[in-house]
Amino acid sequence: MGKLAVAAITSLWVIPMSIIVNHIVPEPYMDEIFHVPQAQQYCNGNFRSWDPMITTPPGLYYLSLAHVASLFPGMLLMKNTTQSFSEACSTSVLRSTNAVFAVLCGVLVYEIVRFLGPNLSERKATFMALVMSVYPLHWFFTFLYYTDVASLTAVLAMYLACLKRRYMLSALFGTLSVFIRQTNVVWMLFVACSGVIDFTLDSSRQKRKQKVNQELHQSSDREGATLRSNLRKRKSDISTDTSDRFNHGQTVSSTEDTSGLVYDFYTVISTSWNMKWRILIKFSPFIFVVVAFGIFIIWNGGIVLGAKEAHVVSLHFAQIMYFSLVSALFTAPLHFSVNQLRNQFQKLHRNWPLSLLLPLVALVAGFVSVHFFSLAHPYLLADNRHYPFYLWRRIINAHWLMKYMLVPVYVYSWFSILTLLAKTRRKIWVLVYYLATCGVLVPTPLIEFRYYTIPFYLFMLHSCVRSSGLATWLLIGTIFVSINVFTMAMFLFRPFKWSHEDGVQRFIW
Repeated sequence: MGKLAVAAITSLWVIPMSIIVNHIVPEPYMDEIFHVPQAQQYCNGNFRSWDPMITTPPGLYYLSLAHVASLFPGMLLMKNTTQSFSEACSTSVLRSTNAVFAVLCGVLVYEIVRFLGPNLSERKATFMALVMSVYPLHWFFTFLYYTDVASLTAVLAMYLACLKRRYMLSALFGTLSVFIRQTNVVWMLFVACSGVIDFTLDSSRQKRKQKVNQELHQSSDREGATLRSNLRKRKSDISTDTSDRFNHGQTVSSTEDTSGLVYDFYTVISTSWNMKWRILIKFSPFIFVVVAFGIFIIWNGGIVLGAKEAHVVSLHFAQIMYFSLVSALFTAPLHFSVNQLRNQFQKLHRNWPLSLLLPLVALVAGFVSVHFFSLAHPYLLADNRHYPFYLWRRIINAHWLMKYMLVPVYVYSWFSILTLLAKTRRKIWVLVYYLATCGVLVPTPLIEFRYYTIPFYLFMLHSCVRSSGLATWLLIGTIFVSINVFTMAMFLFRPFKWSHEDGVQRFIW
């Protein structure tokens, strides 16, 4: 019932907003001027045609073909088109591909939330999925023909299948996600690593339980009723300890954090080595796709397909700083609440002065990142249609000291994100998440908040926000909706013109 509710309620805002956007902005806008004509070429059967300005693979265009094909008989019956299939591939119909994916994405979020939080009520899981479905970057691009919504949907489907240990299906969805946006290969590696972590740690736990059971059985045969009673108590204690070690919701001190990470590393590596052939077989589909992608990069001479000169891989470490702050601001009730601030400072004082070392290292790394690895892409400096243009000029670059003054806020935001994740996931999982986020964002020279969507969703799905109260979720939802109202109003009702170029310009993320 929850899935149907999420799909129905999501459709209630997707359909009318799509109609409004298509009525006011009927022609392709911004990156759509590349994607829409390319998809229409595919509708015409010109599969060899390719716009050299397009940087992503053609996965979205093939999905759009399937979408249009499913609508085409109904369009003929309603006389909304002629007998030509290519004429059915209008801008509005192509945009509706993402409307369908937005509904599917909401259902996938609900399914993942229910899997990760089996004790959550159906009503709360439904509400959480609906709040996440209006995340501003995801919500806005639902109504345009961009790759973001389809990309997120494919990644979430891949992750859900991996959580359910359907690794072949997960790898198929991962292949689809890479075929939509090639940087998703990093998230495919992340999902594979997450699967290996869960698989090996669970196997280690099962072996420990079997050992305890065997010890209990042998000892009870020798010692009789008294010793049997003692060993049962011992089994209960060890099982409780084992369960606690594998409890994602456990909170620990900073010294226990370190030992927990070392223990996780040792367990994963040793168990993986002992089960290497079994793991290789189970995760071979992921390995095959990653190897094939590596061959593609060598053949293509880079990761992007077109416009390579504008998308050169760069060391943009400041990008992960921007991600942490943007994500924290979107979920401000979670990161800047009195309780969270108190928890962060208590953690610093718990093992003083040893606990101060990591924040100091993070601060130094942050200052180095913004000083030496803060890039200003030509698109960022020249295009005043994007919000990052104004954030860069009026905040980050308002004064030469400003980018350094923001570093403590960046670092706090990252510590808050990682702390919340560590309450629900193993330390090694949190580390893999951080490395995957860096792997996607650091090589990207252009500041595009769209690129933050997938790591943001993974954070939201796994953080202790799942156990937060209704008030927190209402506040986050209010923030999302307020931002959506503002950005969509600016996009639709505040057009402007450039003196050097014809046509109407609009504000966009």
